[in-house]
Amino acid sequence: MNVLLVEDEHHTARLLQEVIESDRDFIVIKTLESISETVSYLSKYAQNIDLMFLDIHLSDGHSFEIFRHIDINIPVIFCTAYDEYALKAIRNNGIEYILKPFEDEEILNALHKFRQLAGRFKTQLSFEIPGEKPKTQVYQESFLAQQKDRTIVVLTENIAMFAIEEDIVYLYTFDRKRYPVFKNMEYIANVCDPHVFFRINRQMLINRNTILTIQPYFNRKVILELTIKPENQIIVSRLKVTAFKEWLEHGR
Repeated sequence: MNVLLVEDEHHTARLLQEVIESDRDFIVIKTLESISETVSYLSKYAQNIDLMFLDIHLSDGHSFEIFRHIDINIPVIFCTAYDEYALKAIRNNGIEYILKPFEDEEILNALHKFRQLAGRFKTQLSFEIPGEKPKTQVYQESFLAQQKDRTIVVLTENIAMFAIEEDIVYLYTFDRKRYPVFKNMEYIANVCDPHVFFRINRQMLINRNTILTIQPYFNRKVILELTIKPENQIIVSRLKVTAFKEWLEHGR
C-alpha cells in the first residue's frame, strides 16, 4: 500500500519511513514538507495514495489547511507533538492520532488498524461476477538496462539484486554483471514477485536465490553473504529482520 508522508522534520521523517516500511505491506512513495507541496502533489497523484501520515505543524501552517484546498478521501494518521487537535483530526479523515515522540509499536499498531479497516470496507463493497475468475498479479518479466551506448534486456529471473549506489539504481545478475536501470526502487519493488524478492533496506532489493548465509550484526541487524559480490555490505535493517526471516521460511 502506498503511503504519503508529510513531515517537515527530516530526522522524524526518516524514522517514520523506516518503521512504516518495516511492514512489507506499506511503502512510502513520497515525503513532503509543506502544505503547498502537498496540495500540488495530491491534485495530481491522490489516486495513487492509500494512506497519509500528517504532521500538524508544518513550515507554512497547520496541515488542516490542506483539506480546505483540495477534496481528499484518503485515510490519515496524524503524528504530532501537540495533543489539542485530536477532534479536528477526526473531522479531517483521521483514523489515528499519535503523539511525538512516538514508539515504533504505536506506528505499527496504527498501520494494523488501517489494514483492518481497509479489509472490512473491501469485503463490504466487493461482489463476484458469475463466471468471472479472479485476476492474478502479473509481475515484470524483464528490465531494460544500459550497457555503454546500447540498451539490453535482462530477464528478471536472472537478477540477483537491485541496489541504489550514488543515487543510481543498478541491477546485479547472477553471473556477477552490473548494469544501471532507469527505474526508481519503489517502482521495482512493486513489480517484482514478493515471493522471490525482498527489500531488506532502503537501498537494496534481494533475490532469495542469491542468499548464502545470515550473520549477526550490531544493533540487532543482520548481514548477508550472497553468491554475488556487490560493492557495499548487504545489511538487513533492524526493523525488517523478523519479516525477512519469515519471508525466507514461508515465501512472504
